[in-house]
Amino acid sequence: MPIQQNVSLHPFNTMAIEVKARSLAAFHTIEELQELLHNRPAKEPMLILGGGSNILFTKDFDGLVLKNELKGIHVVDEDDNYVYVKAGAGENWHGFVEFCLQRNLGGVENLSLIPGNVGASPMQNIGAYGVEIKDIFQELQALRISDNKIQLFSLNDCAFGYRESVFKHKLKDQYIILNVTYRLRKHPLYNTSYGAIEQELQHMGVKDLSIQTISQAVINIRRSKLPDPHEIGNAGSFFKNPSIPATQYATLQQSFPGIVGYKNPDGTVKLAAGWLIEQSGWKGVRRGDAGCHAKQALVLVNYGNATGKQVYDLSEEILQSIKTKFGVTLEREVNIV
Repeated sequence: MPIQQNVSLHPFNTMAIEVKARSLAAFHTIEELQELLHNRPAKEPMLILGGGSNILFTKDFDGLVLKNELKGIHVVDEDDNYVYVKAGAGENWHGFVEFCLQRNLGGVENLSLIPGNVGASPMQNIGAYGVEIKDIFQELQALRISDNKIQLFSLNDCAFGYRESVFKHKLKDQYIILNVTYRLRKHPLYNTSYGAIEQELQHMGVKDLSIQTISQAVINIRRSKLPDPHEIGNAGSFFKNPSIPATQYATLQQSFPGIVGYKNPDGTVKLAAGWLIEQSGWKGVRRGDAGCHAKQALVLVNYGNATGKQVYDLSEEILQSIKTKFGVTLEREVNIV
C-alpha cells in the first residue's frame, strides 16, 4: 500500500487529461482504506478516484488521490422473484453487467457499456434507455471519512434523483462507497421502448427477446454514437438533460417546432440537451484538441493534447450559447476538479 509522489493522473481519467497528483495510493481492502485515512495528515485535500470516467481535471491536484480497487461480486441472497448481488465499488460497471447477463439476472441490460466503476453508479444514479440505478438498488455500504465507521444506506437514504444522490449534495465528500447490493429479477421484464432499442433489435433480426439481445442492442447503439475512451478521450455525456416548466416548453415549441422534450411525472418537460447543442451549431466544433463530438453533441472530447481548462472553456461557451438561444440553463454532468 505504498503512497506514490508526484503521479501523473493521465492513465486514471478517461478524458486523458495530463495532470499530476501530489500523492496517490490505491486501496484493495477496507482495512487498507481505514489505515490510509487514519495516517492521512489533518486537512490534507483528498480525492477518491474510481474509473475516472466522469471527471474533468482542470489543474494538478495538490493532495492525496485514493484509487478505489475494492473488488468482488457475490450473490448474497435470493427470494422467489429476485437475486441480490453485492459488488465491490472498484469493480468495472460493464463487468458487473456481464456477471448478471451470464446468470440471466434481469435489470441491468439497458445499462450495458456505461463506462466507469460500480461505486459511481449510485453516486450518479447512472441511467440509460429508460432505466436508472434506483430501479435496481437494494443498499450500499460506505465509510464515513470523519471517524472511519462503516454505514449502511437504503434506497431512501440515498435520495436518488436525475443523475443525483445524497452523495453529490448533502453528504458530498463525507463518505467513500465500499460496495453496492443490487436487486436483479429472476424473471426479467423487458424494457425496449426507449430510444432506438426496438429499431436496433429489428436490424439485428432478433426473434426471441432476451436480456442478452437487449444488452447487445444497447451496446451496438452506444458504439455507433459514442467515442471509445481508449481511442478518443471523453467522459461520456458531459451535460445533463434539463427539465423546464411545461409553459416554457410550449413557448419554445412555437419558435422551435422540432424541439425534443419528454414529460416528467411532476409535469415538467425534460429536454434533449444534445438537440439543443446541435441546433446551436456546436456538433463537430473543435477548439484546438478540445471538441464537441461529431456524432453525439452531448459528448466533449480530447483529440490528443487538450488541457482540462480548454475542455472546460469549451463547455462554458456551449452553456452560454444555449442560454442565449433557448433561455435554458444546462448543467454539467461531469465532475470538475
